[in-house]
Amino acid sequence: MNIGDKAPELLGTDEQGREIRLSDYRGRKLILYFYPKDNTAGCTAEACSLRDHYADLQAAGYEVVGVSKDSADSHGKFKAKHALPFPLIADVDTQLLQAMGAWGEKNMYGRKVMGTVRTTFIINEEGVIENIFSGREIKTKEHAKQILATTE
Repeated sequence: MNIGDKAPELLGTDEQGREIRLSDYRGRKLILYFYPKDNTAGCTAEACSLRDHYADLQAAGYEVVGVSKDSADSHGKFKAKHALPFPLIADVDTQLLQAMGAWGEKNMYGRKVMGTVRTTFIINEEGVIENIFSGREIKTKEHAKQILATTE
């Protein structure tokens, strides 16, 4: 997916088994962020950054949805442990990850493996991708501030 593309309508199923659709957020901007794994240092820092600035993000017109290939059970525990106020999609079959281009080859300890490429899509009120943060440009502890800085 690229800037200017329309995001897919069906995003997936969250930690409570609810179907999440793009149209659920029509009229609001959506931060759709993809992360590798629940309860890892970088992923926890990123989720907590978005949690800690959630009121600021909402005041700027944003909603937040996280996505990883972890199970709904794992997401439920991660969400409860860190008091995350937004849904987490369990994309266990990597369908959305692949569709959005957030699944790819990575280097893991010198080996090439397939996995989630940390990526955040900023989707406008009409469902069109406005901005993309990817890979090392994402500062996990400051990610919410990175997003808010693009709106000023």
